[in-house]
Amino acid sequence: MRQLTVRQRPVDPFGGLGLHPKLEQIYAARQVRSKDDIDYRLDGMLSPRDLPGIDTAVDVLVRKLSQNARILFIGDFDADGATSSALGTLALRSMGAAQVDYLVPNRFDHGYGLSSDIVRIAAQKQPDLLVTVDNGIANVAGVDTANSLGISVIITDHHLPGDRLPDADAIVNPNLAGSSFSSPALAGVGVIFYLMVALRSRLRDTGWFDNRPRPNLGDLLDLVAIGTVADLVALDKNNRIMVSNGLNRINSGRVRPGVAALLKFCNSRTGEISSSDLGFAVAPRLNAAGRLQDMSLGIECLLSDDPRHAANLAQELDQLNRRRRAIESEMKTEAMGIVEDMHLSGTIDAGVCLYEEHWHQGIVGLIASRIKDRTGKPVIAFAPASEQELKGSGRSVPGLHIRDVLNGIHTRHPDLIIRFGGHAAAAGLSLKKENYPRFRDAFSEEIGLQLQDDGDGDVIYSDGGLRDEDISLDFAHLLKISGPWGQQFPEPVFDDEFEVLESRVVGNEHLKLRVRKKAGGKAVDAISFYHDGEFEHEGMKDGVRLVYRLDINEYRGARNPQLIVQHLALLQKSP
Repeated sequence: MRQLTVRQRPVDPFGGLGLHPKLEQIYAARQVRSKDDIDYRLDGMLSPRDLPGIDTAVDVLVRKLSQNARILFIGDFDADGATSSALGTLALRSMGAAQVDYLVPNRFDHGYGLSSDIVRIAAQKQPDLLVTVDNGIANVAGVDTANSLGISVIITDHHLPGDRLPDADAIVNPNLAGSSFSSPALAGVGVIFYLMVALRSRLRDTGWFDNRPRPNLGDLLDLVAIGTVADLVALDKNNRIMVSNGLNRINSGRVRPGVAALLKFCNSRTGEISSSDLGFAVAPRLNAAGRLQDMSLGIECLLSDDPRHAANLAQELDQLNRRRRAIESEMKTEAMGIVEDMHLSGTIDAGVCLYEEHWHQGIVGLIASRIKDRTGKPVIAFAPASEQELKGSGRSVPGLHIRDVLNGIHTRHPDLIIRFGGHAAAAGLSLKKENYPRFRDAFSEEIGLQLQDDGDGDVIYSDGGLRDEDISLDFAHLLKISGPWGQQFPEPVFDDEFEVLESRVVGNEHLKLRVRKKAGGKAVDAISFYHDGEFEHEGMKDGVRLVYRLDINEYRGARNPQLIVQHLALLQKSP
């Protein structure tokens, strides 16, 4: 359906780093200019002092801790929110707080963030202080409700603020107006980690730890790594430092029992866990709880100190993820049919809106992501939230800030969207069901006004080809440990032409190949996950061009290089 052009990433040459030549080319394409750019020692983290609101928030926390106050974290129902809730709870407990708990809204009953309803539910626990994590910056009414009940509020968030800030006791957010903090890409878990670091420093200076142990907050960096990778924030150097150190702790076995239990579902062995393992094995299982049930299950898994209990919770999360995959597969098939009809009728717009009455609101974000990848267009998928209201989840393309799109629609059509929020790559919104046709038209119109058309919408960038000798276990391992890779510091992707020696479908939806470079060489396994069934073996007799990641496959104790196919195109025999 979508025709892609493969283009090699531009490389600006610079002085060598003394590394593998291909790795140096990969780094150069990601604007690495010196060894300092890939020096991930923890003391290179940005100081908390420039993070807006952090001193005021520490003041509030110190006062509440000295009063032995009841502190309640209000989280979010995704992996960033789960890791943030667990990290804040563990950090405060480790610093001597005796009355710390968390509450996470149920997606289906309460909606997102610190709503007035969730404040009233929280009030039943009689908290003295609410601390939001990964939410709150848009919850003006919720904070007003807390104030009316005499409950203090600290907001920690990374989402973009609206026109009016909540009247909280403190707001910590790197994206507040006038911020001089040079890493606005912090995830929610990064923001609460910074606050806990600043709090520990203040408590140390006041003598708080003279009679109690001072915790090593570095032990929580496994949670920071998971939340940061899962939320698809840009991996600037500061985020790479935190993720790299989190991965180092995981790979050295210094990891929370719940994280260790979740990592058993990935294909990498300890010592080779990478950011992609966090993104493809851990995050979906945590997210499955929030999508289908209650994120408390995921948070409890992260909080557990008992390996056996953590393993049982991880197993429950895996079962939920299997159920999620089944629902997603059915919805994706329906969504692809809708998009195909749009193409055939010539009605596909600059942006794609999708809606079916029976769709699951916990899965529509995944559907938006799949269709965005398939079409190269920004997508919002909707599901019913009630008889009168729809909830939508959107995913964007490079060059388009999707929250700005929603803000533009809200400005031009103030009666259209009930509420919205998000960031550049993803956003959510609610609207009345009757307004869906109007919103669909407004969405495409606004995209036409805002989209920066640089001609790259249908381009997939690669790091060029690999020599036959580099399609190896050694080079695959080198790539794994040379990250962390992620948003705006993308995992290396290569492209080459191959002969197809064998092909078959496995698991009903994955295409398994045995290929060999066209120029000759050794055979290697390749797999295309969630393959759409477009290509039969006979059609590949003239060869294929693969865009792929190099990975390690371990099966029955044998370890071999494997190509993870991201794009497959048929080659045509020369006339």
